Amino acid sequence: MVLSAYDYPTLTELPEYYHLWMDTAYNLPRLIESHQLQNLVREMPVLSAHLLSGHRQLRLAHLVLGFIATGYVWQEGRRAPADTLPKAVALPFWLVSRRLGLPPILTYADSILANWKLRDPTGDMKIENLDVIFYLPGGESCRGFVLVSLLVELAASSGVKGLLDVMRALDMRDIRGIEKGLHDVTASLHKMKETFKLMHTNVDPTDFHGTLRIFFSGWQDNPLLPAGLLYEGVSEEPMCFSGGSAAQSSAIQCFDALLCIQHDRDPGAYLTRMRDYMLPAHRRLIDTLSAHRPPLREFLLSSAGPASCQAYDSCVSALEDLRSYHLGVVARFVTVPASRARAAACPLGSVVATGTGGSNAMAFLKSIRDSTRKVLILAPGNKT
Repeated sequence: MVLSAYDYPTLTELPEYYHLWMDTAYNLPRLIESHQLQNLVREMPVLSAHLLSGHRQLRLAHLVLGFIATGYVWQEGRRAPADTLPKAVALPFWLVSRRLGLPPILTYADSILANWKLRDPTGDMKIENLDVIFYLPGGESCRGFVLVSLLVELAASSGVKGLLDVMRALDMRDIRGIEKGLHDVTASLHKMKETFKLMHTNVDPTDFHGTLRIFFSGWQDNPLLPAGLLYEGVSEEPMCFSGGSAAQSSAIQCFDALLCIQHDRDPGAYLTRMRDYMLPAHRRLIDTLSAHRPPLREFLLSSAGPASCQAYDSCVSALEDLRSYHLGVVARFVTVPASRARAAACPLGSVVATGTGGSNAMAFLKSIRDSTRKVLILAPGNKT
């Protein structure tokens, strides 16, 4: 769901009035590494957010302020995270977020779906022709992580079209249309997995875990900021928000809704909460799919033959396979480096295996993979 009318092409500049925000975001790695960002933000004037007009300017402003905010909080890393965000960033970030229907934190919709541009505007969306708009510390690994994640979302776009075809066919009780749409979703899921493999050649695990990953951390369920973050000029009490993570991918949650996958209580509640971090239009699509009657799986069980059930099962298996592959990626980029940190007597080794959204990453991913497998129709014991 990356190529909506609002996301392509992405905007890369705000009006001149906001040049201080833009300059700060463009220079973020240098300002963080030289420990200058926090002082700069504390001295910033409070700029009005009311001069921003249109969805694209608001999206870019949210991205810019999200990058500055996460850089400010984590400038000193895990040793001394900031627990108060100065008014110059906090207030406009809050106002922009309210207009967009997003929370005031760097989300997946920001760092992945909005943080890209084409090097050659006439060229294709391939990793060689893409760049990020803003960097975090981590250099090429930052670029690789954002752009591979973006390309996985791009691979999902044909699957989102396919699932809409499935739902239209379901309304008309068109069995052949349902099967064709499911085949399109399955092909998309396979393409997502193949694209995901680019992570291994474009991101260094040491750079990702040791340098980049902390900046995607949030301040909900985070022992480093147990009370959350105080947004100066917005609230007198700290607020808690989860960091950006793949759990905020609206495409994946759409596939779950189409296939009628019900996750266990805690993972399911977490995924539902992650919808608050998606663009409102994306949330509405998931809600619409989830509320559709009859549900796809129920219809197939009652009205379809083996070929349709097999098309459904192939789609489910492709999603399960993608989730299994995700587990392997997390093991390489998170679990193994975290274990090495503990072995080196890192006092913070016990927290680095937590997902950036605040979940226990491996347990969460295993649970949602297993609940995906449970909906297979033709597997023994899965008839109802």
